[in-house]
Amino acid sequence: MLVKFLNSKCCFSSNWSFNSIFFKTQSSWGDGIKSSWKACGESGGSDTPNPAKDNDLRIREDSKNPKPKDPESNVSDDTHPDDSDPKHSYPRGTPPHIAALWVLCEDCNQLNYKRLLKERNNMCEHCEYHFTMNSPERIEFLIDPGTWHPIDEDMASPDPDPSESDLKEVSEDPYKYECTLDSYQIESDSEEEDTPYEDHLDSYRIESDSEEEDTPYEDRLDSYRKKTGLNEAVQTGVGQLNGIPVAFGIMEFEFMGGSMGSVVGEKIARLVEYAINQSLPLIIVCASGGARMQEGSVSLMQMAKISCALLDYDQFNSKLVYISILASPTTGGVTASFGTLADLILAEPNSYIAFAGKRVIEETLKQPIPEGSQEAEPLFEKGILDQIIPRKLLKHVLTDFLQFHGFNPLNSNSIK
Repeated sequence: MLVKFLNSKCCFSSNWSFNSIFFKTQSSWGDGIKSSWKACGESGGSDTPNPAKDNDLRIREDSKNPKPKDPESNVSDDTHPDDSDPKHSYPRGTPPHIAALWVLCEDCNQLNYKRLLKERNNMCEHCEYHFTMNSPERIEFLIDPGTWHPIDEDMASPDPDPSESDLKEVSEDPYKYECTLDSYQIESDSEEEDTPYEDHLDSYRIESDSEEEDTPYEDRLDSYRKKTGLNEAVQTGVGQLNGIPVAFGIMEFEFMGGSMGSVVGEKIARLVEYAINQSLPLIIVCASGGARMQEGSVSLMQMAKISCALLDYDQFNSKLVYISILASPTTGGVTASFGTLADLILAEPNSYIAFAGKRVIEETLKQPIPEGSQEAEPLFEKGILDQIIPRKLLKHVLTDFLQFHGFNPLNSNSIK
């Protein structure tokens, strides 16, 4: 079916036929599709007209015999009406029907078939580059089928300041708060203007788009709930890892950048307390931009609350073990709290792990920092990480580590 689809979409020359042998092995699929497009561009003897060659020939003829300009016409010679046609303009030169089936690796620039990419746990088949995974994919990857039981699934964030929207109704004098509000607006705009994600200092900032700055917090939460199907930026629950019952916390970066608000902190703290009561090992997969700036100091309090809960977890029973897995990206307050307070700190290859952004560090220290210094490999050399585990080996490593600490698989598949 794939061969027929490509033959129908591509314009091949009459003396060249598409060879299905290209697609008999997974490793040669990328080369086959690239050679197909190369043949499309180099076909000279085809009966199918080539739009690029026709345009080039037309331009050469026009340059030899220029048409006289109409003085009444306001259209310039540089105008190309066909450029605005979405049928002829593709982002990065990739047609939509190819982008729907293939994913380009950011590391090796090779193509990956989407259906096989999911079977390979979002890893490139050529260089084993680790693509991002959302929380449902993490649950499917780490936890045994049919053993996942969520905890506090319906907990959602309220509006931290409901009276803020009624400020105009409460205020009798419209000019009473003019100076205070204007000074606050100027200060906040100067701090958040044109700041990329990697270069931000504080863990408060999650969204930098100007369109969302004026959106109320509740409306923004509703939009992310519809987008992800989740109520908050973390999923907590109990599941089995190769038959071993474990308390899991898996963060969702697609929900407001995995920001840690009051509900995220409360869910993780309750998960730690549940692990203490049930004497379960604890695994948290971190993928977050830090504390949620919309909730102010309330979000920063979650760092202390979770840290206190982890202290109780550590002192309750010396046999209990807490493992944190730092995925890309993990920054801000998550890195400064429960992300690096584990008994075993693991990370995926080339994960972006930091507290402050590169730009802010350079402005503070007045000197440049090396490229890639905030990735997992340099941090492992400095001793911040215990191990860098590829995704295909992660489940086996976790199982061996839990069995080493005396957690054995259950005979049944039921969890209390």
